[in-house]
Amino acid sequence: MNETYYTEVAEFVFLGLSTSRPIQHFFLAFSMVFYVAIVLGNTLVVLTVAFDPHLHFPMYFILGNLSFIDLCLSTLTVPKMISDLSSGHNTISFQGCVFQIFVLHVLGGSEMVLLIAMAWDRYVAICKPLHYLTIMRPRKCLLLLSGAWVIGFLHSVAQLAFVAHLSFCGPNKIDSFYCDLPRFIELACKDTNRMEFMVAANSGIISIGTFFLLIVSYIVILFTVWKHSSGDISKAFSTLSAHISVVVLFFGPCIFVYMWSFPTVPVDKFLAILDFMITPILNPAIYTLRNKDMKVAMKRLSDQFLHFRKMS
Repeated sequence: MNETYYTEVAEFVFLGLSTSRPIQHFFLAFSMVFYVAIVLGNTLVVLTVAFDPHLHFPMYFILGNLSFIDLCLSTLTVPKMISDLSSGHNTISFQGCVFQIFVLHVLGGSEMVLLIAMAWDRYVAICKPLHYLTIMRPRKCLLLLSGAWVIGFLHSVAQLAFVAHLSFCGPNKIDSFYCDLPRFIELACKDTNRMEFMVAANSGIISIGTFFLLIVSYIVILFTVWKHSSGDISKAFSTLSAHISVVVLFFGPCIFVYMWSFPTVPVDKFLAILDFMITPILNPAIYTLRNKDMKVAMKRLSDQFLHFRKMS
């Protein structure tokens, strides 16, 4: 069975975002500009957090890892889409498709955990500031990061375990620009109703549960600030509204794709643009440009780089 699983369909064909050449040219230019911004923005955040000792605190540690995951998520799909749009060769090997699904769910699962860690960090910082350094110790941050990747890995393995026995014997056209489980399962040769339910239960319910947990946690933080110090509520709301925006943008497409996994209108592939091109740009913008310490650290890093260039 495993041999036929890999030999009956050797590759898949992406139908992409549109068959219109003018629209394809627009998406090509759009994708290239945004991907360059994603690489530059998130790489700058990762390097700044890594090399500036003034930012070696839990919140920035989490931010750096979120930027790394966003960079990986975009790199997993956007360069392939750019290549397809420019060359017209919209194919991916069977193994490449499975690999893309696997890495996508590892990164997605890990980011969910890190967003929860970010909410917890903000709760401790705002509601228990005197105990912040005691609660958010470096060792605990390392455990959170390790746990995020382990949970992401286990989630991805569980997803692929659902489809490991499927056979693909004919249709090989995916109505999207990347591989993900709902479109992948549609091409199987057997009845997949039960499989569709399992995929929705695994990813959809987890996404909804995590989303509401995060929203409730931010509401609790705002309520606590309002209860103890009404003067600080506007500042807290300004900070947390940015975090909530990222959460909504990240989880919105996930919830739609997995709770309405097999829509007749392919809205999901356009919503995926939010996760792969819009959110990865907004994350460094929201979390860093609004943060005085990050802006100072970036200026310090750029000054050090220019000084090094002059010395060499």
